[in-house]
This record gives sequence, structure tokens and C-alpha cells, in this order.
Amino acid sequence: MARHEHLPIYKAALDLTVHLEKVVAGFGRYHKYTLGTELRQGSRAVLQQVVRANNATDAAERAAELLRLREHIEALLLTVRVGKEVQAFKSFASYLHAVEQVGVVARQNEGWFKHTRGSA
Repeated sequence: MARHEHLPIYKAALDLTVHLEKVVAGFGRYHKYTLGTELRQGSRAVLQQVVRANNATDAAERAAELLRLREHIEALLLTVRVGKEVQAFKSFASYLHAVEQVGVVARQNEGWFKHTRGSA
């Protein structure tokens, strides 16, 4: 099993997960248990997918895992945007940080995907 803790994408995804855990704690009751649950699960799914991609045995398998990671990231971004629209976030700054972190993870995923495809 390859080490994943050193990966910048893993660190960014972990930061996003921790941020969302803290933000969701401040959501109102309705949003905490509906949208908040979806945000928390989505951010954990991104983390798990990073680990799966890192543990892939060859470039083709890694590319497939990175495509799945892209889908998880897009779903998480959609959920974050819904949270903003329904005013679940207590402050615009917490929403902005979440969106920026999702963008960081997405850019790193695309870079990793292009590198993987280039070496296949």
C-alpha cells in the first residue's frame, strides 16, 4: 500500500473535510441533518477516492480512479453551492473557503490525471 499522507491533494482534501466538519456544526438544525450530512459524506468520499487512486496498481487503474474522483469532486461542489443558495452557511467567508478548497482539490486531480495519462 502506497503512502498517501505526503500527497498535496490528500492534504488539501483533508483540510476541506475538516473545514466542512466545523462549518456544518454551525448549520441550523434542518440543514445540519440534510445538507450537512451530504457535505460531510461527500468530503469523506473525496478523501477515500484519493487513497484509492494512490493505491492503484497501474496507470490505467489510476486514471479510472481519478475519473471517479472527478465525479465526487463535482458532486461535492454542487452540494456546497446548494448550501450557499439555501443560506446554510453562517458566513460568506466559510462558503468561499469551501469553494476555494474544492477548486484546489479539483485542479490537483486534473494535474494528476494528465500526468497519469501521459505516462500510460
